[in-house]
Amino acid sequence: MMWGQPPRLSGQGEARPNCHGLNMRMRITFTIALATLLLTSCSPRDFLTRRLASDLISASSELKTPQRFVLRTGIVASKDYPSPEYLVLQHHAWISANPAPCPRDLAPPPCWDILVTPSGVDAVRAAMPADQGGGGSLLAIPVARRELVGVNGIAKQGTFADVDFTWRWLPLNEIGAALYSGDVHYKSVVGFRNYDDGWRMIEGVPRSVQSMDDALKNAEPIP
Repeated sequence: MMWGQPPRLSGQGEARPNCHGLNMRMRITFTIALATLLLTSCSPRDFLTRRLASDLISASSELKTPQRFVLRTGIVASKDYPSPEYLVLQHHAWISANPAPCPRDLAPPPCWDILVTPSGVDAVRAAMPADQGGGGSLLAIPVARRELVGVNGIAKQGTFADVDFTWRWLPLNEIGAALYSGDVHYKSVVGFRNYDDGWRMIEGVPRSVQSMDDALKNAEPIP
């Protein structure tokens, strides 16, 4: 040690920690952690978007259940024939209808004897599921199902919402194509409710909103 120089104290000349920068990094880390916690605690069903409404409507059993046409063969009353569906089938030569005496339980006359033609047998056989028999005087033929076209708008009021959507018939076979046109669009409104686990379609009919089943039954064709 040279004379005239003050002794060097321990720690002298070493860099001191930057407290301001450390606090800033801690704030950023806390903000990121808080944002991550908030995002992970939210469910995609917490926000009723058009995408969520479309997914829930498309997945509903009411929309996916096939529409069946019940074809009654044999002697039928005038209230069943001529109906538009029977006239369409007769126009395609799938059935024939001839005047017939009315049984007591079908009076008053006229009555009709409905028969499935050979070409009608082929059309019905192609439309019926493989595990479903085609015998008997009543044939429940799956002909079409509903297909969502799009969600038109969402009107929210508190924990309830009305979803306006458009759908159309999607024929499943040749008979369905003759009875249901896929070119006609229908408009329906279904009710949603925000539960503790997110938005769901309403099963019952509380207040003035409609269930999915009622929404489809009360659909209006779009001109």
